[in-house]
Parts: sequence; C-alpha cells; structure tokens
Amino acid sequence: MRIGFASDHAGFELKERLKAWAQANGHQVLDYGTDGLASVDYPDFAHRAAEKLHEWERLVLVCGSGIGISIAANRHVGVRCALVTSPEHAALARQHNDANAIAFGQRLTDPLMAESYLKIFLETPFEGGRHQKRVEKIEI
Repeated sequence: MRIGFASDHAGFELKERLKAWAQANGHQVLDYGTDGLASVDYPDFAHRAAEKLHEWERLVLVCGSGIGISIAANRHVGVRCALVTSPEHAALARQHNDANAIAFGQRLTDPLMAESYLKIFLETPFEGGRHQKRVEKIEI
C-alpha cells in the first residue's frame, strides 16, 4: 500500500517511527514533511499531503495533539481523516467512515499503541452497505 506521512515538529519523531514501521511491513512510504524538529506550522504539512490525494492510498498525520493536523486535512475534498486514540477508533474509522487518513498526537499517544492502531487501520475494510450513503453525505 502507498502510505503518505506528514507532521509538524511536534509530531516528527512519531511520524519517523511510523514510517519505519510501515516500510518494515512492506508498504511504500511517501513523506510530505516536515524533516526535523525546527518549529513549523502543522496546516502547511496537512495541506501539502492532502493535496497529493492521488499519490497515496492512506495518509498518516501527526502533530502534538493530532487535532489541528486532522482538522486541516479534513478541509480537503476527498480526505476523511480520523483522530485515533484507541483500537476501536482505528477499526470504526475504516468500517463505518471509510477514513483514508489517520491522525495521531505525539504528546498523547504511546508509540507502540500508535503502531498497533495503524496496523488495525490499514487492515480493516470499509463495510459499505448502510454506511456508504452516510460517507457520501460527508462531502457536500
């Protein structure tokens, strides 16, 4: 799977860890920045990644809390980003919402848990059915 990654400085370390996990598990990684710990603005990197919707199949976004970067990404048509804080969130984001992007807060998420949530997110299919019409109503 082609997986895009983006973060601000406050999410850089978790982004790098999740990229390594994805590569080790056979996924193609696309990195939209940032490339270090220097202070940057999370919307810039959320927008950069979201604008490349045609390049990736899933997107992983990380900032300090996960909130700001997910809000910025969700401004883009075609991006359905879920801020995930539990295994249930990871599964339901895919099953019911057909989320194609996942957001984490580096300051709030244990790195091992983030890896497990990402695995669930990548492996869980969209259920379709009654959920399809709801997903279609997201983009108005």
